[in-house]
Amino acid sequence: MRGVPLITTSNTDGKREYLNIHLGKKLSIPYVFPPVPTSMGNQLDRFTHLNYSELPTGDPSGIEKDELRVGVAYFFSDEDEDLEDRSLSENNRDQSPIRDGHLVPNETEYSAFCCQECIFSKLMANEDLNIHSVRTLLTMCKPGDLLELVHGSRDKAPHWVIYERKDQIIHLQNGEIRKDSIFEISNGRLGRIVNNRYRYRPLPADLVMQNASGHLGLRGGEICWTNSESFAAWCRFGKREFKAGGEVHNTEQRYFLKIHLSKDNVRTLMFRSLEDMIRERRKLDECGKSRMHNELCLENVKN
Repeated sequence: MRGVPLITTSNTDGKREYLNIHLGKKLSIPYVFPPVPTSMGNQLDRFTHLNYSELPTGDPSGIEKDELRVGVAYFFSDEDEDLEDRSLSENNRDQSPIRDGHLVPNETEYSAFCCQECIFSKLMANEDLNIHSVRTLLTMCKPGDLLELVHGSRDKAPHWVIYERKDQIIHLQNGEIRKDSIFEISNGRLGRIVNNRYRYRPLPADLVMQNASGHLGLRGGEICWTNSESFAAWCRFGKREFKAGGEVHNTEQRYFLKIHLSKDNVRTLMFRSLEDMIRERRKLDECGKSRMHNELCLENVKN
C-alpha cells in the first residue's frame, strides 16, 4: 500500500533484535529493542483509603482549646484563582523566566495585627520577597514548606501550596484538595517560600504533611476552607481561625490589616475574623496597587 512504511525484523548478533523501518529506497531506520529483564520484581504499591468520617475534624493536639469549639460551616471554594485550566500542554508547562531572585513590580506590602500582636508580615524591609522559577524553587524546598506562587506580570491573587517531595505539592484548587506536580499547576507563575509570612508557631513538618495528606480527595461541601491560602496556612500552623466559621466572634478581638502603599501612605482596615481579613486582602491583590489606592481613598476603615 502506497505511503505505508515497510517494517522488517532481524537478529544479527544473537542477543538483540532489530526493527527496520523502511521509509523509502534510500532511507531505513533501525530500532534496537532493549533486553527484557527476566524478573520485574514485586512493584505493587499499597494504598490506604480512609473515609472522610474517619478523619479527625479537630486541629492537632495541643493547638486548640476545648472551650473554643464551635460548629464549622463548610463552603465550596469559588475564587477565580482556583478556576485555572489544568489541561496544559507539555510546551506550556513551567514557563517561568530564566531570571531568578527578583521582585514583583509594584507589589503591595502588608502587615496585620491582632490584640496588638503582629500575626502577618509581608514587608520588604524584614522579609525576602524575591521570586524564583519553579525549578530553582524546588532546590530550596523541604517537606512541609509553605509556598506561594505569584504572577509577576499581572494582578492576581497568589496560589498557596504545601510542598511534599520531589515536584509534588498538596493544595486546594477547583474546590478539591489534591496532589499535583508543581510544574503542571504553575502555569507561568514564579514562587517563593513563605514559612514566616504568618507569625504563628509552625507545627512539626511531619504533622504539616499529615494535615495536608489527610484531607486529599475532599471536595465541595466537605471542604471548610475558602481559598488555597487558608488551607495551606492551616496545614502549616493548625489554627482553627483559618477555617471558614471556625472562629469565635467577640467584641474585643479585632484584626487590623495595614496596607503599605508607600513609605508615607499606610491605610488600615479592620475585620472581625482572620478569614475575613484573608479574603479581603486577596481581593486587594487582584485589584492591583493603583486601583487599590483609588478605592482606599474612599474608605479608610472597614467595619
